[in-house]
Amino acid sequence: MRNLTLKQLKAVQAIASQGKIVNAAKLLALSPPAVTIQLGQLEEEVGLSLFDRTANGMRPTAAGLAFVDAAQVIEERLRLLGDQMDAIKGVRAGSLKLGVVSTAKYFAPRMMAAFMKEYPDIDMRLAIGNRAETIASLKNHDVDIALMGRPAKDVPVRASAFGDHPLVIIAPPDHPLAKERDISKERIAEEHFLIRERGSGTRISLEIFLSEVPGRIDELGVEMGSNETIKQAVMAGLGIAFISAHTIAFEVETGRLVILDVVGMPIRRQWFAVMRTDRAISPAMATFHDFLMRKGAMYLPLFGKLYPEARVGSRE
Repeated sequence: MRNLTLKQLKAVQAIASQGKIVNAAKLLALSPPAVTIQLGQLEEEVGLSLFDRTANGMRPTAAGLAFVDAAQVIEERLRLLGDQMDAIKGVRAGSLKLGVVSTAKYFAPRMMAAFMKEYPDIDMRLAIGNRAETIASLKNHDVDIALMGRPAKDVPVRASAFGDHPLVIIAPPDHPLAKERDISKERIAEEHFLIRERGSGTRISLEIFLSEVPGRIDELGVEMGSNETIKQAVMAGLGIAFISAHTIAFEVETGRLVILDVVGMPIRRQWFAVMRTDRAISPAMATFHDFLMRKGAMYLPLFGKLYPEARVGSRE
């Protein structure tokens, strides 16, 4: 391993991501023969094949995957080193890759804008995905910090809560239950639900909430791929939905949706800032984490009251 070079590691990364030598060469701004030579030298040094040559392209072997992982760790460590040198110089600079679950896209841009105004020399990039995609980004070191409602369990992470995350059931204003109070779990379970994909944090919370109603979660409802689609479907009268209150602030304020007064609702969760425990924390990461702990809750959508028409004493 002493003869290993960064160029060789970058070549392995590029081949793994692109699947073909010619595409990897374009990504690296090298000639295909140069990439082939680097790979050949590395395989000779290791004494193992790093890729299987298939009709569908180059697929990394177990040894190849180990090199890809090592390349990601080294790349990350070098970026951290640069940030640390800036910190030593007294420069509040660096870069930060922020991943957020799709529900958080309703407040993440405002939060980012406030942070970047306070720390203009920190370069930020934002990646939005569903829960599975965001967890995969953490696994692959594609993001430094992730914002989500439920910390990942299959990745070694440290999670810090920075704000409340209420989950509610919504309906169109003309729904028969719109003016009802203290709707029972059994009654709401009779309704037609519009739900997120499997693995979604809100779907898991709904399954837990309805689990006491026999047979209800066997046919939970019609699956839809985004909060926006669900909101439009509810407004169109296609059903009701269990959703983050932070995604519907505008529609509730403008009277296009109502929050149903269901016993046991809202379910109060929290928003978490999640980082891997097996990586060093850069100055930029530490600065953003501190910002979230101090000011993160300020940028979450607010409601005057979740249930403005509730009778006195029945709700806060």
